[in-house]
Amino acid sequence: MVSTVAVAAPVAPNEREMPQPLEDEFADVLRKAMRGIAADAKGLALTSGVEPQAISAWLAGNGQPTWEQARALALPLRLDPGRLADAAAKRWYPPAIEAPEVRHHPQAPHPSNGYVFFLEGSRRAALVDPAGVPENLLKILRDGSYHLEHILVTHKHADHCDATSDVAAAFPDARIVMHALDVHAIGALASRATLVRDGDDLPFGEDARIRMLHTPGHTDGSSSYLFKSTVFTGDTLFAGSIGGAFGDASTYEDILNSVRTRLFTLPEETVVMPGHGPPSTIAQEKRHNPFFR
Repeated sequence: MVSTVAVAAPVAPNEREMPQPLEDEFADVLRKAMRGIAADAKGLALTSGVEPQAISAWLAGNGQPTWEQARALALPLRLDPGRLADAAAKRWYPPAIEAPEVRHHPQAPHPSNGYVFFLEGSRRAALVDPAGVPENLLKILRDGSYHLEHILVTHKHADHCDATSDVAAAFPDARIVMHALDVHAIGALASRATLVRDGDDLPFGEDARIRMLHTPGHTDGSSSYLFKSTVFTGDTLFAGSIGGAFGDASTYEDILNSVRTRLFTLPEETVVMPGHGPPSTIAQEKRHNPFFR
């Protein structure tokens, strides 16, 4: 584990060239943690000893705290001090990751990630989070000559599911998979969706399986999908951060618990393919994500 006292050394330029920006900058991490524990700048200033004007400026994306200030903020926010200081100084990025059975595509006009993963031998495929311009998704699927078996939806927000109807119309035999608590977001298609529960396995091709992990917190029905050694986490876990807690019933504590009990219990080499930002691994998130100590 990364020490909460020592600060990690900066990443050497030759270790990773031109890293993809993380989804969340320091201001985003600070904002999510404050919202999660219902803290405002004045209250955080009292518990951390940091000036409220400085906290307000950082929340607005102006400047960054010193090493000492970041560590002081971390303790009342229940964040890891060393990792928060690393986030403020932009010291860490996940290493480059290759996943030969996964194809990533941006979900224009949304700033979200979509994925196709497949069985190389049969070209049987699953699509994660159908969103954005439908023609773009259909071109990806047709250009790859994929036989689409599953349309996997991680959660109800439009930037992850607003093209579901178009993809389902083009591939009527594909199974739409979603959690019952979020399935209303796809309208009339909800009646034909496969409603999965935590731990359910979906058959994929002749021998493979896809496991659904219920990871509530971002939304009540937020789900992650595990295929071999890759987990598609939607907006539950990002590289160096987590999604905001916007559930109707689930909470900030639920999203933290989802990561700890559903995702961090996976093998450390498991690749994390998030709904926003670059990929990571379970090992990297255990060592560098400031929301976990």
